[in-house]
Amino acid sequence: MPSHEAWLSESEADAWLDLVALAELLPAALDAQLSRDSGLTFFDYFTLAQLAEAPGRSLRMSDLAAQTNATAARLSRVVGRLETDGLVERVRGESDGRARHARLTAAGVRALAEAAPGHLRTVRRLFADALDPDQMARLSELCRLLLVSLDPDRVMLAQTLAGRAGRAGLSSPPR
Repeated sequence: MPSHEAWLSESEADAWLDLVALAELLPAALDAQLSRDSGLTFFDYFTLAQLAEAPGRSLRMSDLAAQTNATAARLSRVVGRLETDGLVERVRGESDGRARHARLTAAGVRALAEAAPGHLRTVRRLFADALDPDQMARLSELCRLLLVSLDPDRVMLAQTLAGRAGRAGLSSPPR
């Protein structure tokens, strides 16, 4: 029989279920808008945005997988599809010819720029406009506390956090 400590308190269970609902509903809402307006999924958009922020618009596939929290297989499928659409290209690494990199193409920059306005309207409607500045700061603080155990090295957002001054496709137009 599990110990009493294993069970969540009522307030813990409420908060957990709220978080689970948000984690399920938000990606679906973002996917629906992006798919309808641009033919991209949220993961496609996030992948393109990560590449837009990277030096030379290029990342080693393993680094891109870490920054998008994707398995190598998932990222390979998505990058393959984006490559077929002309939005990215796979190239050999300059310093290590064995490493494969994904590089954003000019068409990928255009696709990101075209998708951004509708995506940002949706993010604003579902997220930014729902919270006042104090709530936004508190939410950011709470997310960072939870991310410590999930991503202690901050790998997923490393590039994004390094470039806070302008996040392509989020707080600034794609470069």
